[in-house]
Amino acid sequence: MKRKLLAAVAVAAMAVSVAACGSSDGKDKASGSGGGKKLTVWVMSGSNPPGWTKDITAAFEKQNPGVTVDVKVQVWDGIQQKLTTALSESNPPDVVEIGNTQTPYYAATGGLMDLSGDKAGLGGNDWVPAINASAVFQGKQFAAPWWVTGRVVIYNKKIWSDAGIKDVPKTQDEFVKDLETIKSKGTADALYLPGQNWYAFDGMLLDAGADLVKKDGDKYVSNLGSPQAADAVNLYKKLNALGTAPKDKDEATPQQSDVFAKGDVGAFIGLGWEAAGAVAKNPKLKDEIGYFPIPGKTADKPAKVFLGGSNLAIAQASKNADLAKKFLKLALSDQFEGELAKEGGVIPNKTALDSNLTGNPFATAAATASAGGGTTPLIPEWGNVENTPNPIKSLFMTAVLQGQDPAAAAKAADAEVNKRLSQKQ
Repeated sequence: MKRKLLAAVAVAAMAVSVAACGSSDGKDKASGSGGGKKLTVWVMSGSNPPGWTKDITAAFEKQNPGVTVDVKVQVWDGIQQKLTTALSESNPPDVVEIGNTQTPYYAATGGLMDLSGDKAGLGGNDWVPAINASAVFQGKQFAAPWWVTGRVVIYNKKIWSDAGIKDVPKTQDEFVKDLETIKSKGTADALYLPGQNWYAFDGMLLDAGADLVKKDGDKYVSNLGSPQAADAVNLYKKLNALGTAPKDKDEATPQQSDVFAKGDVGAFIGLGWEAAGAVAKNPKLKDEIGYFPIPGKTADKPAKVFLGGSNLAIAQASKNADLAKKFLKLALSDQFEGELAKEGGVIPNKTALDSNLTGNPFATAAATASAGGGTTPLIPEWGNVENTPNPIKSLFMTAVLQGQDPAAAAKAADAEVNKRLSQKQ
């Protein structure tokens, strides 16, 4: 997932105060009395709610007398280079938060400790497989899943009610039919779906069974020319046509939450922070916003969605590996994983902990789809593909929305994606 977007998701969802998250000035925190050890933990801005940070620090230091936990808050911009450098040094941070789609890259470089033998002790037997998938590289557990979030349909209940729709749709066909009804009643933007909302589209690719890459000998190549990818982009085109969103812009240009805030949009596909942003712009919407999972092809399960989130890992060269494992065990315990979900509104790594989302309608809807969610290809080279400008956005999505045949658009996009997949890390 693009880390700027994920940072925004977490910041808005959690309302984190960086000042409350521990030391972030790069200076060593004083060791505990008696010359005790210091455990350095790197987390990303917006990922650790202040209450959670305070509680886990106190609990860990109480369990390990003489040990000081030094939480350093990092920013997403430039983190790949900064973390790559830190993991290559002789004294790296002990515990690091890593974006879920970035984990294979760091695992491939040899910077992360293999936790395969520790998985059960960390509670891994109960982790949701779809959430844990990003923490595994070449069959080995190089990180532990911490949290994820996913997109849902955020809708204006008044507009839907005025159109005569009493119940939220349970299938893809019902969803399209309801949106067509809303549009027929005079709402120009029954669904506001920008042409380059890449992560919303990636969910549709996942739901269609479209593999973005396939193995060709000893390398991966782009697979946008598959019939499943064509089905996904044609569905996206149909949904985009149910509103006035631009075909060549993403959800941040303009911010789709600002568009929804005007009060004349039936629905959009987005994240919790975007709903909060709309309410901040237009407080009258507070009681009019509803949420439901993106409907699947059949009523028995929702559509698959892209799961963006973070994993926790231990640096291979950590000087405090045993303490780092103890920290992971505490952070991933039901107590602190549950507290993170409750305070932060993010989806926990165990289904049994979803009860902590009670009262948070967005998170509840997102959690419903999380078990069937997925990510972009979990290969080290994928980061090159999503570097700006993302060719899937411009050469495939926008091209099809502007009338190009999916097969022709896929051919052009595949060529550029393959070029990027062949780049050295």
